[in-house]
Amino acid sequence: MANETLTGSSESRSDSPRAVRAPRGIGRARSARAGLTLLALILAVASVLPVLYMVSASFKTRDTVTDGKLLPSEFTFDNYRYVFTEVPFTRYLLNSFLISAVITVVALLFHSMAAYALARLRFPGREKLFALIFSTLLVTAPVVLIPLFLVARELNLLDSYAGLIIPAIFNAFGIFLLRQFYLGLPRELEEAAIVDGCGHWRVYWSIVLPMSRPILSALAVFFFLANWNAFVWPLVATNDPDLTVVQLGISTLQNQYTSNWNYILAAATVAALPMLALFFAFQRQIVESIKTSGIK
Repeated sequence: MANETLTGSSESRSDSPRAVRAPRGIGRARSARAGLTLLALILAVASVLPVLYMVSASFKTRDTVTDGKLLPSEFTFDNYRYVFTEVPFTRYLLNSFLISAVITVVALLFHSMAAYALARLRFPGREKLFALIFSTLLVTAPVVLIPLFLVARELNLLDSYAGLIIPAIFNAFGIFLLRQFYLGLPRELEEAAIVDGCGHWRVYWSIVLPMSRPILSALAVFFFLANWNAFVWPLVATNDPDLTVVQLGISTLQNQYTSNWNYILAAATVAALPMLALFFAFQRQIVESIKTSGIK
């Protein structure tokens, strides 16, 4: 009886700390979650506030554009009217859209083929070739700017759409990301297609590409955004005003009208709207691609 009493009292003593620790653990988890939520909210506000200020200031007059207020005291559309009537901004937008769209489509096709070959086909030097492609990520764009300009000049690509498109097609990041994605795909579907008589091209076109829609959608957004915001290479490779892209057009507007920030912010807002729309349209695919394409 005494032993049962001692056993019961020891069990009650051993269980009491657990009853005390559980609420503390839950409280710490809630505090950590609240802290992370607050941090995410602060970062979101810090990211969105400049965009909101840019859009708001684009509707302000020249006298009130630098007043520091978020909402305009005098609302006007004259800034956008000026951008589209006094400046060939529509031409700049069309140039950027054409160049970005062509680069995106061609790059996705070539990158997916190269990544599939590096992930599935067996040939001598495959790993060395992939390491060589991956090593180009360590080289920054300014390092290859002058050699690229010299090559483009020798090939007569300057002041042409080809000179703006062809050098931007190759991107080691796309090949790397697609290869990692293909390594995670199940081989059973491809092996079944090969047993049915399909070649590598048919397997790639009919099986691999349809399964790659999430990662291809994400890469399409990344490629289009990068080339839409291209500035340095178009500045170096073109002198023809008819080939001016949107970022160069905004910089030209800023050089001509340094104090007229209402025109500059209106042009920047127009240039940013397609990218925001593209991101919101494909944000689900971007998240899925990040989740499904880890390093393997």
